[in-house]
Amino acid sequence: MNSTFFKEAVQIWKSISGENKADKHIFDLEIHKKLLNIFHVGPYYFYVFNVNNPAIEFMSPLVNEVLGYEPDEIDLPFLLDKIHPEDMPWFLNFENRVSGFFRDLTLEQIPNYKVSYDYRILKKDGEYIRVLQQVLVIDYDTDGNVIRTLGVHTDISAIKSPFETGAKSKLSFIGLNGEPSYHDVNVEELFKPAKTQITKREYQILYLLLNGSSSSEIADHLFISKLTVDTHRKNLLFKMEVNNTAELVSKSIKLGLI
Repeated sequence: MNSTFFKEAVQIWKSISGENKADKHIFDLEIHKKLLNIFHVGPYYFYVFNVNNPAIEFMSPLVNEVLGYEPDEIDLPFLLDKIHPEDMPWFLNFENRVSGFFRDLTLEQIPNYKVSYDYRILKKDGEYIRVLQQVLVIDYDTDGNVIRTLGVHTDISAIKSPFETGAKSKLSFIGLNGEPSYHDVNVEELFKPAKTQITKREYQILYLLLNGSSSSEIADHLFISKLTVDTHRKNLLFKMEVNNTAELVSKSIKLGLI
C-alpha cells in the first residue's frame, strides 16, 4: 500500500467535506441506480463513497465481474493501491481540482455536476484495465460541504487501451439540468508523475518483442545494429528485474507498459 498516496488523497477529500462528521444516512439506492443509464458504456460497478470520513460505504457486487474481487475484499486503501503507479499523481491532481471546483459552486449547483476522468486499475488476475470514473454528489450539508458521492467505474479498455503509451486522461465536469459543462479542464500538476525508466527506443523494442520479432528482425525494422538491440534487451531485463524475454513481456503487459 502506497501510504503517501493514500494520505494525500485523504487530505484532499477532507478539504471539501468540512470538519463535521457525517451522520449515518440511508440512501434510496434504487433511485440512484437509475442514474446509471447515463454512465456505463461497458462492464461497470458502482459504489457509495463517504468523503467526510473517507471510506467506501457500499460496493456493488458487479465489481467481481469487472475486477475479479469480492465486494467485502475492497476497502478504500485496497482500491487506491490498485491504481497504476504512473496514474496515481494524475488521480491526486484531478481530485484536487475537483475539490476546488465544488467549493466554488452554489448549493443548488452541487448535485447538478458529474465528474469524469479515467485511469488504469489492476484486476485480481494481474492485468490492468482502464476505467472511466464518473461521480455524482448525493449528500452535502447546508454549508456546501460534500459528504457522500455515488461513483461508477466503467471498463473502457476496448475504447482506450490500458497499454497505450503516453495516453492522457482528461478531466471533465458535466453539467446536468441546464448547468454548463467543462471539458478537458486544465489541472495544476501539484503531484508530478515519476519519470519512467524505459526509454522511447526501449518501448519500441518491447512492442516488437511482443509481436515475436527476433533481435535481427528488430534491428532491420529500426535500422540499428543487432548488437545495439541486444544491448537494449539486456538493459530492459535489468530495469524490469526479470530473467528472460518471456518474463519481460509478461511483466510489461501487467504493468501497462505495452
